[in-house]
Amino acid sequence: MPTILIQTDTTVGFLSQSSQKLYEIKSRSNTKPFIKVYSSFKSFVETGNRVPVSKRRAIRYAKKTTFIVKNRAFRISALKQSSQIVRKLSWCYSTSANKSSESFSRDFCETKSDIIIEDINGLCERESSKLIKINNIKARKTR
Repeated sequence: MPTILIQTDTTVGFLSQSSQKLYEIKSRSNTKPFIKVYSSFKSFVETGNRVPVSKRRAIRYAKKTTFIVKNRAFRISALKQSSQIVRKLSWCYSTSANKSSESFSRDFCETKSDIIIEDINGLCERESSKLIKINNIKARKTR
């Protein structure tokens, strides 16, 4: 599976369905999992995921937000890119496009990615997503 460099709705990121490739690129510990991004709430549910009924509406319509349920981080983010590759993915692992604990470097990213998808606005580092941990009773913002 290729590694894609793309401007996500929050920041520049690597997308891939292979978490192992992302661990190698980022030189990151295998104990720290990646966020799994789904193209729609429907694809999230179809892959066997469950969330508390009381939180489904908030998850379905959230913008620029990552949720953690039972120590699994995920986002619902319909990537609006014109690339057929991205449109065909119902899910993928996502991480910021940089080495662990470092800032964005275009040279590093271009050498590590198989496919680069860039629109007229280019690639730019922006604010990361909100991070909310939820369970049956409450939701707690952690970032």
